[in-house]
Amino acid sequence: MSQRLPVRAQAAAALLLTLLAGAACATPLAVALAAAESTVPAVGADALREQLQAELERAFPANEPGATALVMQDGKVLFRGAAGMANLELGVAMRPEMVLRLGSVTKQFTAVCILMLVEQGKLAFDDEITKFLPDFPVHGQKITIERLLTHTSGVKNYTELPAFWDQQRQDKTLLQLIDMFKQAPPEFAPGERFVYSNSGYVLLGAVIEKVSGQTYAAFVQQHIFAVLGMAHTRYDSTASIIPGRVPGYKHTAQGYDNGDYFSMSLPYAAGSLVSTVDDLAKWDEALYTEKLVSQASLLRAWTTFHLDDGRPTHYGYGWAITDIAGIPMLNHGGGVNGFNSMLVRVPQTHVFAVVLSNRDGGEAWLARKLAALASGRKWTEPVAVPVSAAALDLLVGKYQLPQQPDIEVAHVKDGLSIHLQRYGTVELRPLSDTEFFFVLDPLARVTFLKDNTGQPLSLQLRTNRGPEEVAIKIEKPQ
Repeated sequence: MSQRLPVRAQAAAALLLTLLAGAACATPLAVALAAAESTVPAVGADALREQLQAELERAFPANEPGATALVMQDGKVLFRGAAGMANLELGVAMRPEMVLRLGSVTKQFTAVCILMLVEQGKLAFDDEITKFLPDFPVHGQKITIERLLTHTSGVKNYTELPAFWDQQRQDKTLLQLIDMFKQAPPEFAPGERFVYSNSGYVLLGAVIEKVSGQTYAAFVQQHIFAVLGMAHTRYDSTASIIPGRVPGYKHTAQGYDNGDYFSMSLPYAAGSLVSTVDDLAKWDEALYTEKLVSQASLLRAWTTFHLDDGRPTHYGYGWAITDIAGIPMLNHGGGVNGFNSMLVRVPQTHVFAVVLSNRDGGEAWLARKLAALASGRKWTEPVAVPVSAAALDLLVGKYQLPQQPDIEVAHVKDGLSIHLQRYGTVELRPLSDTEFFFVLDPLARVTFLKDNTGQPLSLQLRTNRGPEEVAIKIEKPQ
């Protein structure tokens, strides 16, 4: 165990008392509890349902790929709905009971499987990966279970390897999947940085298999889905007949095409589950109990991890930990070819919201807005303002992060684009000539800092997970 762990244990204990007794504390998940006491929506139940349905239909028009959504409070459904199309070719509208891919929302299920095995005494958070996978090269580093859970291990993310996407149609065994990244040199020393890594959760899945003697798919089915009655949740298979499963779509300049084929052996324990909003509601309710693991274990998973230099990552074990609209939330998104998802839980108000979409880049982040509205919070949409082409051109160029690939900023219509290691290329819209928001995640921000002559010196990056980062401008484009 690192020297930080007693602090994490104290924070988890304090948070447990807060959630059980309603007292305020200073843990990452429970900041400013006194300022977030409103738990009852200001509008009536019918008006709230109409408002949430309108939000869903605005984000997912009737003739485009759609989404399912559910909002719950105190175990009771406030809103259950769908919008858009489930199948464009057959003209089938989306329905709430339909089955969609979860992508990286899978990670919280993998994390709970690890918690189960820890509580059974079969592994420990400070166990090194080589205890279970002795042939995995660690390059002299101590890579622990906790480092994998928190994306602080330094193991290279295999979905960022150039060769990966050329093989996305190929089924692979677990050993073949690990072989894709095992020889890649580490990106950093464990604990030095937070870099989102699907590879870490693949290794966790391998640990689950090694320790339990079951496949990952069988373990999560037996110990979670069967226990909770999640009859429509399973490890996805492109070959199997899965009643209610919908196809995914990608947006092109000409409209929508079918999403690129993707072997579901590849996301594995990092992103291969499918589910429904109703099953995910059962999952969320179970997390208020001890049907799966103890509350103490869960609260450890919901406590933000800190890097060795003390910076908070705003991420625990499979959940991002954020403050949205003035209220602490646990959330995680997911994206896999043709699908986008977001699951949000607000322990303080006992609100749960989920949006599952069958299109690339779908506005699944809407789940955070739905959760805030159901919690009685005001939500202000960011509104882009006009900025001159000259002002935008001034910001274009390369920006350097310490020991990371450079960030590239380009001028596109109506704003900027930014290429980030863990996001790829995303579009930005201006709130001013120095502050921009992500089009596909309006809560993420990029702020440009200038010198006293107006020349850009650096940019500050704030996203839904990981510490705030500052990148120094190093050159203009050629």
